[in-house]
Amino acid sequence: MKELALHLLDITQNSVRAEATEISIIVNENVKDNQLIIIIQDDGKGMPEELVQTIKNPFVTSRTLRKVGLGIPLLNQLCEECAGSLEVESILGKGTKVTAIMQYNHIDRLPIGDMPSTLTTLILAKPEIEYYYKHIYNEKDFIFDTKEIKKLLEGAPISDLEIIHWIGNYLKENIDEIHSL
Repeated sequence: MKELALHLLDITQNSVRAEATEISIIVNENVKDNQLIIIIQDDGKGMPEELVQTIKNPFVTSRTLRKVGLGIPLLNQLCEECAGSLEVESILGKGTKVTAIMQYNHIDRLPIGDMPSTLTTLILAKPEIEYYYKHIYNEKDFIFDTKEIKKLLEGAPISDLEIIHWIGNYLKENIDEIHSL
């Protein structure tokens, strides 16, 4: 994968398959401490402890259509290559939390990439899921919450293409703004 946004999309797809109704994504660019932290948390089915213990192995997957799971192992490898780590916590019946930590200025760290497209793709694919996105750049932050957007829409579908286009622009403008201040 060429950008972290694609890794986030892949990991978030796991949350969707786990029947999550709420998914939280936090991207924390702490340039001052030379650290990038990404957290994806859901309220899905969770995983048994035995699966959590082996989830970083590419030949372990809960999927039935293929016998290889690459999302977590690839992200784990990237974290390790960038002087970081990957932690997966899960409670059966309650949900899963994936925390990726990397050295911010590491030469092998991928760019964050196109988060607005990633988020709008997620919303279009599963508009019934509530997505919470927080992007932090040093001390500045931006929060996007589909619960709040849906209130403002007063019943209009969040998956309407004009609304998705507006959301994409809104995300881009606000993420760009916290990087420029």
